[in-house]
Amino acid sequence: MNFSEPFFLNTLLLITTILILAIPCCTCTSLNTITPDQPLKDGDVLVSTRNTFALGFFSPGNSNNRYIGIWYNKVPEQTVVWVANRDNPLINDTSGVLTVNGQGGLILYGRNRNSPLWSANISVHNTKTSMAKLLDVGNLVLLDQNNTAQNLIWQSFDHPTDTMLPFMKLGLNRVSGLDWVLTSWKSKDDPGTGNCTYLIDPNGYPQLFLNLRRVPKWRGGPWTGLRWSGVPKMAPSKFIFNVSFVNDPDQLIITDGILNDSIFTRMMVDESGTVHRSTWQDGERKWVEFWSAPSEWCDNYGQCGPNGNCDPSDASKFDCTCLPGFQPGSPRNWELRDGSGGCVRKRDAHVCGNGEGFVKIAHAKLPDTSVARVEMGLSLRACEQVCLRDCTCTAYTGANESRDGDGCLTWHGDLVDMRTYSGAGQDLYVRVDAITLGLCPIFAHLGIKPAGYRIGSPAQSSRFPSTARLAEPDDPYL
Repeated sequence: MNFSEPFFLNTLLLITTILILAIPCCTCTSLNTITPDQPLKDGDVLVSTRNTFALGFFSPGNSNNRYIGIWYNKVPEQTVVWVANRDNPLINDTSGVLTVNGQGGLILYGRNRNSPLWSANISVHNTKTSMAKLLDVGNLVLLDQNNTAQNLIWQSFDHPTDTMLPFMKLGLNRVSGLDWVLTSWKSKDDPGTGNCTYLIDPNGYPQLFLNLRRVPKWRGGPWTGLRWSGVPKMAPSKFIFNVSFVNDPDQLIITDGILNDSIFTRMMVDESGTVHRSTWQDGERKWVEFWSAPSEWCDNYGQCGPNGNCDPSDASKFDCTCLPGFQPGSPRNWELRDGSGGCVRKRDAHVCGNGEGFVKIAHAKLPDTSVARVEMGLSLRACEQVCLRDCTCTAYTGANESRDGDGCLTWHGDLVDMRTYSGAGQDLYVRVDAITLGLCPIFAHLGIKPAGYRIGSPAQSSRFPSTARLAEPDDPYL
């Protein structure tokens, strides 16, 4: 064909014109604020002051549905950390608009402007001076127009989805009833409310839980003053966060403040029931995980049943052992390496007014504290006496590592979800009968380690009880 022919040129011009008209005109805008006069449309982005985070419409995975979300603006791999309309998407619809309405509320509309798809959960504010702004910590805030923190109306940090960013809270406000809980997506294609939750349980002595369908999958344990009992890697000297834990009549919260704001880090719970901590590595251009849970068999909740201890230190042996003074509830199942039935007190073991005492379990993850009791004003010595006088008390420990074990934490029933760590954990003192107590020094002298517990060298400090000793009420050393 002769490309100079008028027919070809006219045809080429027509095709080019059609292609140009078929391409939608891009009206994408980068916004600093959202106001009644400046809404955010699909294709626009609201960016934080230093361009750290962005908010806009997105479609996750292979989905065509549209959601309002927040993601890292400086990370090439889109990483969504918050979703507004997670359970009410725009279905194959790019007409969405996020705006501040005449009453000062933040509203998401689709095609039907009379039926909002999502709105910030606020009381009637009755102000026409509201505006929405994205902060450099990833927090979407609704403010009065004077832009002062005192006039904060609403913030996304109070309504987390599956991700916890530095300076966010996890826990609850006992006055307002507000809960800060992480909830997984349904799938990688659907950010709807999933089955996994990561939360602080306030019952008994508060502790960290990862639940799957409302059933505990992993337990981080109680706060020890330095870390969660079940998170040994949370050693202050190795941690990149400045951690603040508050437990008072008004609130129960933990907040992780980042020590270096140039580090991009996040914690998220996925749909399979695993919680991950990771940081963005510019050199590798990917998220690098530095902690996750559960990460091994002993991490799963209650693997060895009541009064059982999970110890993964010897790969050649069954991880489950019974605590001192206990025996398998089902020896047959134990032989089959099924420890879920746990352990029971040994037959003819008398632990009330019969010369009983305590054996120290070293490097322990503390048992479930949902029904444990705490008295923060007591020393560890006094705690031993409190537990000894109460025949229902099965174990005790110091509640606060950061104050040399001050505070008395006691258990009155089965000891559930225990495990031991290598070079980490706390000392737990388990109530045993006189016979078991008397055998401990003999085993120690012979260099024998009975299954289920460790025999350490007696603590000679006047502050701490020995590894195994006969304790009597009103002991003069108190």
